[in-house]
Amino acid sequence: MARKSDFSSPYYGEPRKFDPTFRGPISNRSCTDVFCCVIFIIVILGYIALGTVAWLHGDPRKVIYPTDSYGQFCGQKGTPNAKKSILFYFNILKCANPAVLINLQCPTTQMCVSKCPDRFATYTDMQLQYQITAAPWEYYRRFCKPGFNNPTKPVAQVLRDEDCPSMIVPSRPFLQRCFPDFITLNGTLTVAKRTHFKDALDKARSVTELRDAANGITGLVDAKEVGMKIVEDYAASWNWILIGLVIALVVSLIFILLLRFTAGLLLWFTIIAVILVIAYGIWHCYLEFSLLRQQPGADVTIVDIGFQTDVTVYLHLSQTWLIFLIALCTIEASILIILIFLRKRVRIAIALLREGSKAVSYIMSTLFYPIITFLLLAICISYFSVTSVFLASSGDAIYKVMAAEPNCMYANKTCDPETFNKTNVSKTCPGAQCTFAFYGGETPYHRYLFILQLSNLLIFLWLVNFIIALGQCTLAGAFASYYWARRKPQDIPTCPLFSSFSRAIRYHTGSLAFGALILALVQMARIILEYLDSKLKGASNVAARFLLCCLKCCFWCLERFIKFMNRNAYIMIAIYGKCFCTSARDAFCLLMRNVVRVAVLDRVTDFLLFLGKVLIAGSVGVIAFFFFTHKIPIVQEDVPTLHYYWVPLLTVICGSYLIAHGFFSVYAMCVDTLFLCFCEDLERNDGSPEKPFLMSAELHRTQHSPTN
Repeated sequence: MARKSDFSSPYYGEPRKFDPTFRGPISNRSCTDVFCCVIFIIVILGYIALGTVAWLHGDPRKVIYPTDSYGQFCGQKGTPNAKKSILFYFNILKCANPAVLINLQCPTTQMCVSKCPDRFATYTDMQLQYQITAAPWEYYRRFCKPGFNNPTKPVAQVLRDEDCPSMIVPSRPFLQRCFPDFITLNGTLTVAKRTHFKDALDKARSVTELRDAANGITGLVDAKEVGMKIVEDYAASWNWILIGLVIALVVSLIFILLLRFTAGLLLWFTIIAVILVIAYGIWHCYLEFSLLRQQPGADVTIVDIGFQTDVTVYLHLSQTWLIFLIALCTIEASILIILIFLRKRVRIAIALLREGSKAVSYIMSTLFYPIITFLLLAICISYFSVTSVFLASSGDAIYKVMAAEPNCMYANKTCDPETFNKTNVSKTCPGAQCTFAFYGGETPYHRYLFILQLSNLLIFLWLVNFIIALGQCTLAGAFASYYWARRKPQDIPTCPLFSSFSRAIRYHTGSLAFGALILALVQMARIILEYLDSKLKGASNVAARFLLCCLKCCFWCLERFIKFMNRNAYIMIAIYGKCFCTSARDAFCLLMRNVVRVAVLDRVTDFLLFLGKVLIAGSVGVIAFFFFTHKIPIVQEDVPTLHYYWVPLLTVICGSYLIAHGFFSVYAMCVDTLFLCFCEDLERNDGSPEKPFLMSAELHRTQHSPTN
């Protein structure tokens, strides 16, 4: 006799009654959630229209090239600035932070130059030296407005009209803009080995002021240098990285195929192998820690040395290996404790995994469905990225009056540079100029650009979740057709994957879009909360920070719950063809009536699959580690010379894990589908000749186990 459900409470509904005509995924079904389907199609058409409008109004050159005060692009071919690819700021002290500089909204004259200044100089010093030789002026004029050639003009008038910068400081290009060349000497921030200097008005200035005006630039410059080395490492080792990923692909496929015949042996081997690999890591970390602890200078803490671009520096510290040792010991202890207390459940989960391997072996095409998901996601991400760039660059050039006097009534007013000289602004405000400010506009399209960007993000999240939902529903329908087949494999429908995909697209686009929209709205809320959190990091309001932290935690939990419910709702949609809300309710009630099985079997199988992914990524990672550290004698001469060997190593490990995850995600969906079908089978049937079980004999034995 079949075991009763874990809970028979009316709150979770009654078990389904026996239906002798039920033979798995219903083929005679109708469209569900039609209203959502219509809305989804309209949104997609609107998204295409949004991308078209952004393409018509946008200009990616505004993102690629910096723009001077006259709205001209620096470094663009076919223009007077073709050989002037760097933007120079007359008075960088007026710039509050790097974000202002990158957004081209710094309230100072900006012009395109071919090279950044490499020395300290002021306009006053240049005038004094000009009386002796013209060489200083010939250098200084490179950073003055084009056409200005009056080195004897009074300093006050030059600064008022902003013909030339009041001073120039040694700089280097970064993001195609000239930034002060900060260098730290003995813990002191300097520019060209100087900490103080004077401007054209003989006012004392310090390097700290430059640092405050370009806060964070030094870190960005260091990051750029590291980035260049990483790019060089990728260029030198890309072929070996590709070989490592191919190995991971082959190993993952072999692992899945072997589960068909040796599921129990292979899974226990996986568990033992993971334990041994982590144990080796513990031994290696302890050995390194013991050796470094005896060396002088290795007891320096990570906090003492701070951030270092050369990561190998940290590997010479005993504290680094101590942290690795503690982390690996914690992971090893957690795995052992889980295995000790769930050892009997593991045997039951292995039976479910073995059944899943049979289903995958009968429907091998499912292993390659993640390629379709990947291609659809790549198209979606590419469209979103291009639309975002065109939206961000779709503003028109806005010119504003830059007044030399603070009490000018026309200050920050919009102006037209072609007619500016004919107005009375320059008479009312001497020295005022009509200069480029930023990209924007006064049309409704430009006023609602921010709303359009948010819409772009929301629709992107909706489409991504819909693509994932389509894959889950398709795989669930294919594997459900396997489970409910009375004779396997004779009764499995022809092309079950294609049939399931066709049913999902034809009948359940609205239901999948409904579930995807709910998840997208929650993810959008999380993104907004993250944005608010970044804005409040420097705030002193503790209550607001605490409330925001609680909201972030709640929405994270809500997102995880919705993902879990959506996944099971899509399985019920694939089987019964009902609408999203009904399927979600049925799935929730079914899971709650079998809550013990859900808590034990489902989570244990996820844990075993995770160990399989770790084993594949770890094994390939160990081979890559020995290869890139020249510890394999046979191929030592073929190993490329690298700045950071961890760059290709981490790429191979992460790539191997993602590849294994792609294969195992199909396997996990198979197990989840079979698990729900297993619970349905127990409620529908009792094993009698009139109501026979459709589960395999092995699964039938597990449901009688006292540990179930």
